[in-house]
Amino acid sequence: MRLKNLTYNEMNEAQKKIHDDISSGPRGSVRGPLAVWMHRAGLADKAQSLGAYCRYYTSLEPKLSEFAICLIARVWGAGYEWKVHSKIAIEKGVPQEIIDAIEKGKKPSNMDSEQSVIYDFTMRLHKDKKVSDEVYENTINILGKDRIVDLVGILGYYTLISMTINVFGVEHSELKSPYMDELEGDIEI
Repeated sequence: MRLKNLTYNEMNEAQKKIHDDISSGPRGSVRGPLAVWMHRAGLADKAQSLGAYCRYYTSLEPKLSEFAICLIARVWGAGYEWKVHSKIAIEKGVPQEIIDAIEKGKKPSNMDSEQSVIYDFTMRLHKDKKVSDEVYENTINILGKDRIVDLVGILGYYTLISMTINVFGVEHSELKSPYMDELEGDIEI
């Protein structure tokens, strides 16, 4: 970890307020990338608010939002994010075979139509930095307006999470490295 986590006693009043807000919410504690953001109370406040929306309150059901989060974790090679969200994805109903394929960098063969458009949308957006009219139309036809807007929010927020993990080397107690270095190459499009 390149930047040590602040102890509660090291925090100023603004940081303590954000810490208390996060700890009393659905996350239950300040850890991982949120702990890095605590060095900047304004960033921590705004980012955790967006994150709470993206994780708990979007129009995408948890099975789909966690699937999208796993794609971003794999694209960025963010080990902490992968370790946390691959387990949650399985708990929320994403089949183990799909998670295993993503981890190996393979396009899963047994996705339903919603997962398939989320996969294609996410991979094209990551690779091309935009989506074609065809990908957009396929996605909006299956997900609808609200869910495509929320999908973009989730992808953006978890890209920020991934960047934070990879820049600061945010570690997970069950991993040797904060990165997914042991994985070869990019994920299939």
